[in-house]
Amino acid sequence: MAQDVYRRLAQRLDAIPNGFPQTKSGVELKLLAKMYSVEEAALASEMRLTPEAPEVIAQRASRDVAGTKALLKAMVERGLIRFKVHGEERKFGLMPFLVGVYESQLERFDAEEALLFEEYYETSFAKEVLSMTPSLHVVIPVEKSIPFEVQVFPYEQASQLLEKSKSFGVRKCICRVQRSLVGKPCKHPVETCLVFAPFEGAFQGASDIRVLTKEEAFRILRETEEEGLIHSSANVREGQTYICNCCTCCCGIMRGIAQFGIENSMAKSDFFAVVNPELCIGCETCSKRCQFGAPTITDGVSHVNQKRCAGCGLCVISCPSEALSLIRKPESEKHIPPRNQAEWMTERAKNRGISLKDIL
Repeated sequence: MAQDVYRRLAQRLDAIPNGFPQTKSGVELKLLAKMYSVEEAALASEMRLTPEAPEVIAQRASRDVAGTKALLKAMVERGLIRFKVHGEERKFGLMPFLVGVYESQLERFDAEEALLFEEYYETSFAKEVLSMTPSLHVVIPVEKSIPFEVQVFPYEQASQLLEKSKSFGVRKCICRVQRSLVGKPCKHPVETCLVFAPFEGAFQGASDIRVLTKEEAFRILRETEEEGLIHSSANVREGQTYICNCCTCCCGIMRGIAQFGIENSMAKSDFFAVVNPELCIGCETCSKRCQFGAPTITDGVSHVNQKRCAGCGLCVISCPSEALSLIRKPESEKHIPPRNQAEWMTERAKNRGISLKDIL
């Protein structure tokens, strides 16, 4: 009976454009059972992405309203669903498994859950979720790696995402936490995921987020660049709420490229690195810095494989002879992200061959 409940929830999560594919082993059901009680899974299976009033959800699930309200509130506190305030009323909606529910389990994550996710990721999740377009994330280049005269759009600038926000915070990277729990710890700092919001006080009281000032948020941005971490965010032009600063050894999205060769696992920026051979001293700093293996040294000069280059700019800012720079890709290779999350979902649902009718 419980297995059937979790299977219905899995199907519901897979109806979201992000995806939650089934496996032959059923490891995804074990993973859900670690996160949701049977009652929570049953209720979530009746919910939609568009936030709804508890009364509407209760009626659809054939439950009493008071009990449904209490359960929904508890699920929000455990990062299983989201809520939206409309005046004095709270409405509740589903979240994708990734990006969404998975990242919200930071405080509750343990070794068993980490191992279940790793098995799920390697057997089904990476291949099916990360190979679909539009990609979940897009690379944001380091700004000081871009020539001053080149036009840069706001969604390509981490600083612009922060400048227009009024609340700031940082949380631990769920990917590094997960990898550490499965015995593959990362050398990089753990507290690197920046979050931000367009209104004040957004993160007050959040137990898994350390509230920052704008200046502190910018400092972490600079420190992650110096650390050699890659900036990425939601693959949209409007409505970003976070900047991941991660690496190919841990990031569930970047591992798609590094570990499985899924090139569209993460959308690359609209830039790639080029080398001025007259300035290059063949020091190999760029090849050591790049996490995607784009630069190589041949005959004492760096050469960049543009197909491998993600356009992050980390090699540019670390080059001691200033031989590297970022340039715009030609029009035929440019990637323009969907305008917002709604457009992203519509496009991805179409590419997956699924309908949004019953999930919105």
